Amino acid sequence: MLKITDLKVSYGMIEAIKGISFEVNDGEIVTLIGANGAGKTTTMHAISGLLKPKAGSITLNGTELTKLPPHKIVGMGLAQVPEGRRVFAQQTVEENLALGAYSRKDKDAIEADLADVFTLFPRLLERRKQMAGTLSGGEQQMLAMGRALMAKPSILLLDEPSMGLSPLLVSEIFHIIVEINRKGTTILLVEQNAIRALDIANRAYVLETGHITISDTGEKLMKDERVKEAYLGG
Repeated sequence: MLKITDLKVSYGMIEAIKGISFEVNDGEIVTLIGANGAGKTTTMHAISGLLKPKAGSITLNGTELTKLPPHKIVGMGLAQVPEGRRVFAQQTVEENLALGAYSRKDKDAIEADLADVFTLFPRLLERRKQMAGTLSGGEQQMLAMGRALMAKPSILLLDEPSMGLSPLLVSEIFHIIVEINRKGTTILLVEQNAIRALDIANRAYVLETGHITISDTGEKLMKDERVKEAYLGG
């Protein structure tokens, strides 16, 4: 489905991503774990078209993405939930969700998908007329995820969805990620909470200073001594 080959991304003279290769297969949850500054968000931005790579290939179902603008990539079935949520604070919950479907013309299907989002996130239904900026952090994360789902993606990129949330809300968000995947959406997850991420991942990659250093199933990486020492608290 999604294939990254020898990807290099630079900020000026600084090479942030140094020739990484990985893939996400249809129906999987794949996670990238690593310390701050490892290049996880840079990788996500390159995939979604927000950053142009210095070299390498990114393909979605065989189509090269590196030359396409972000809105075209969304139209091909790839949506990203950014780190920090980035909701439109002065718009209502309902208006934020409508913006997620801006590129779609199938009005009846949009209404059906809106109903599905409200089923997945009942709190958004309760607050549908509320300004997004007045929501709690957890509710804003739900809104950012719901907004991305309104684009009807076949693959969803999630960048640090648990950041700043209470342990109870973290559990809820990860339960929802699994449910989204169960309903047929492929997931690429960047997450500092390595224990949670590996617990739900089919496969995982460890990113360190722009290189992929370890890759395996989520279950095996949970037991890997190198991963345990560096990311799982020993």
